[in-house]
Amino acid sequence: MAITFTPRTPASTVLPYCITLALVPLLIGGMVYGGWWIVGAFLFTFLATPVLDTLVPLNAANASAATDDEEIRGHIWLTWAWVPLQLALIAALLFTVGQTAQLTTAEAFAMAATLGLATGGIGITYAHELMHQRNRLEKQLAEILMCSTLYGHFCIEHVFGHHLHVATPRDPASARPGESLYRFLPRTVIGTWRSSWSIQRAQLEKRGQSVWSLRNAFWRYAAWSVFWFALSYGVAGWLGVGVFIVQAAVAVLLLETVNYLEHYGLQRRLLENGRYEPTREHHSWNANHRFTNYMLINLQRHSDHHRNPIRRYPLLQAHPADTAPQLPYGYSWMVVLALLPPAWFRVMDPKVAAWQARYGDGAAA
Repeated sequence: MAITFTPRTPASTVLPYCITLALVPLLIGGMVYGGWWIVGAFLFTFLATPVLDTLVPLNAANASAATDDEEIRGHIWLTWAWVPLQLALIAALLFTVGQTAQLTTAEAFAMAATLGLATGGIGITYAHELMHQRNRLEKQLAEILMCSTLYGHFCIEHVFGHHLHVATPRDPASARPGESLYRFLPRTVIGTWRSSWSIQRAQLEKRGQSVWSLRNAFWRYAAWSVFWFALSYGVAGWLGVGVFIVQAAVAVLLLETVNYLEHYGLQRRLLENGRYEPTREHHSWNANHRFTNYMLINLQRHSDHHRNPIRRYPLLQAHPADTAPQLPYGYSWMVVLALLPPAWFRVMDPKVAAWQARYGDGAAA
């Protein structure tokens, strides 16, 4: 696969990434009209986007990694803009369910699942971008997005846990060889919570503070949860609470399904000194499918993200196929494939075996 290089990333290139905003009118249409409008966002994500991926060449062009933030200000503003959009969409659904008669109960829950596709696929992806940045504002925006899906603790575990232990048995977000999605999901959801709590406790103890200190981020996460449950109940009663929970659950399950396919079966070798080898390009699955990368702001350039966690998304580099393993399809179709374990294993296990043979058996303890 040829890798091309462009010396600069002009601000105008933010426009293709704005394709994510196409979900907004589809979601509003679902709330207003119900019926088949409700599945519009699903069809856009899991049908239209991968079809577009197949109709155009892969995009392996690299922008200059030295580009400064001023030159990509539009890209940064896009991630900020999604925060009020997501909050408004959640509030709009609660209002629609509680204050109008536009949706039946079944349609309300179906719409919640569709909204979860956006809050998980787009909102959490944007939160992932923001939580890695150094400034406090973006970290707070990431927390707001994550807490709107009841998964605020991911901000701790992902940055301080996953990036340290990725592709080892110590990482709850790295899927093991031969592990189905359905075995992975409960392990990672529980493990992520436990890991984030342990990390936060260790961080507080290092500063001489107790877990009961107000410095414990889990108190903020709890406060956000109380806020969202109170708002849901106040606007739409118990139906609103149920709708909000379904939205959050779908978002989290989508996040963890993406985690499943990002590192499935790839393992770092345990060295003689008892440490794991450094994280390399071959410890993450990648994809250069153009439209899915527009939707997910280059999340599929995952190897470079792990090598350079604070690098902004338009500057993430595509690595050649002989150094970074490539998925056969973009994330949209890979998510569907992961839901079918026999098909997943048939496609992915030979690829895993080939990479493990190339870089070592990855035996780990």
